Amino acid sequence: MEYKDYYKVLGVARGASQDEIKKAYRTLARKYHPDVSKEANAEEKFKEVGEAYEVLRDAEKRAQYDQFGGQFRHGQSFTPPPGWEENVGGFGRGNFSSFFENMFGGGMGGGPGDNFFAAGEDVNAKITITLEDAFNGANKTIRRPTGAKQTGTLNVKIPAGIESGKKIRLNGQGKAGMGGKAGDLYLEVNIASHRLFRLEGRDVYLDLPVTPWEAALGDKVTVPTLAGKISLTIPAGARSGQKMRLKGRGLPGKTSGDQFVVLQIMTPPALSEEQQNFYRQMADKMPFNPRENME
Repeated sequence: MEYKDYYKVLGVARGASQDEIKKAYRTLARKYHPDVSKEANAEEKFKEVGEAYEVLRDAEKRAQYDQFGGQFRHGQSFTPPPGWEENVGGFGRGNFSSFFENMFGGGMGGGPGDNFFAAGEDVNAKITITLEDAFNGANKTIRRPTGAKQTGTLNVKIPAGIESGKKIRLNGQGKAGMGGKAGDLYLEVNIASHRLFRLEGRDVYLDLPVTPWEAALGDKVTVPTLAGKISLTIPAGARSGQKMRLKGRGLPGKTSGDQFVVLQIMTPPALSEEQQNFYRQMADKMPFNPRENME
């Protein structure tokens, strides 16, 4: 096993103070952090610096390290004495060299803030998409939110059938860790209002204007859906507010939603005298009191 001179790794003297050790560690950690460093061996150096600091920052570990390793040179073959691990105690398992694990049993102790191999935090943000995006699925390019491990843009795949309030998880795109795994980015989906359709769960609703004669006599009309236009038969005697169900034409999924067409009978304006007379004739020939049940 190769001996590691932790003082040499941090570039400090064996008699260095804790402040000197901490200052050296912070300088080198910034220099070799994989997210910012351009060095070819940045990640390896970053871990080596963290391992050295893990030992030298702790008075007990440092004393144990100095006791058995002071006579060795960096890179020299080294075998810990019998019972070494029992003498110093284990510190759990960690991402350290075989030298560290043989000397200390692996891992690291220490309190909050000194924990070198710490996972990054998750980041939460929101993304607004169109109803068409939710129905068809889409690929979006967004600006990375504040707190993410990098700046710039990020490609996001919007799955078909996603609902408002659901979250898209982007693995490893949260805050950078200190030697550990980066956190995740969670994007909460908001589906923007649509000029024609409205959502209720996975179902899509459309208010469809129809003429009095289409409602009275029945007719075929063209109706928009998220998958394209279709022909819909209005039954004779249809009422305003009546719902017509188009099965499976809502948001897709394991159980797809439906589209509901809500009929809205629109009265043509009587702008000319001729048109007004037509309404008077209709009232004479088709006596009808829609309020008779209210009397």
